Amino acid sequence: MLSLRSRPFDWSVRFGALGALVGSGFLFATAPALADPSPALDRFSFSVGAFSADPKFNASVATPYGSLDSGDIKPGRVTMPRITGDVLLGDSQGISFDYYQYKRDYGSEFNNNTSLGPFGTLSTIGNANFNTKLDFAKLSYKWWIGSGNTVLGLGAGAAYYRATLGASALVSVNGQVGTLSQSSSDNAIAPLLEIGVRHAITPDLRLFADASGVWKSSGRFHGNIYNASAGVEWFPVKNVGVVVSYGVTNIDLTRDSDSADSRLKVRLQGPSAFLKARF
Repeated sequence: MLSLRSRPFDWSVRFGALGALVGSGFLFATAPALADPSPALDRFSFSVGAFSADPKFNASVATPYGSLDSGDIKPGRVTMPRITGDVLLGDSQGISFDYYQYKRDYGSEFNNNTSLGPFGTLSTIGNANFNTKLDFAKLSYKWWIGSGNTVLGLGAGAAYYRATLGASALVSVNGQVGTLSQSSSDNAIAPLLEIGVRHAITPDLRLFADASGVWKSSGRFHGNIYNASAGVEWFPVKNVGVVVSYGVTNIDLTRDSDSADSRLKVRLQGPSAFLKARF
């Protein structure tokens, strides 16, 4: 049995960023009144909801004897929790926070053969199981251009992501049959760029579109994460509303190792729904 254990997830990163955002929102909510911003923006908002995605999945897990490769598979729709928040600083700048988690286990019968050169071939026999978990959080500083019903936002910041990828299978190496189990886990911080548009049809009915990109080209754990979404916000009461959007996220992450590289590629596409509070 082969295994590579990872250290526990650093929960302080997630809740530290969230605590800073909520604390900032409370500070500005209790500060002396400022001039009214664009009706497309809020002084402070916080949303809790879910992203229902139909993923396309491809993963390879490094082992001392070669890589276990899933090929392109569609494991079926998955629902992921998601949290977002925004704080407006003054009338044209602000802080934005976003967090979601992708978690999926997949088991299937597939044919995987990896050549080991003069050492033979690593072959899977019967079912192989893949398990995946990705935690993603981003914190950015935004500049909003415009003061009417339509504003353009430009953002820059940092993203934290942690991926755990594992696989187990019954394999044959040089005629020897046995169970192979391997997992790898790592985390990284990478630069982030964002762009967004907000339009207020009325103060209680608004449209939005966002796009963001995260990339890290060096280091042991590197790759890119791109996201685009568009949706509508509706507030039936002054401070509480609902948000419905449709988004696409592309994830391509690689973890380098001495024996072989582990790689995770996921495309998530589908609707999101949130309950949003604003102040």
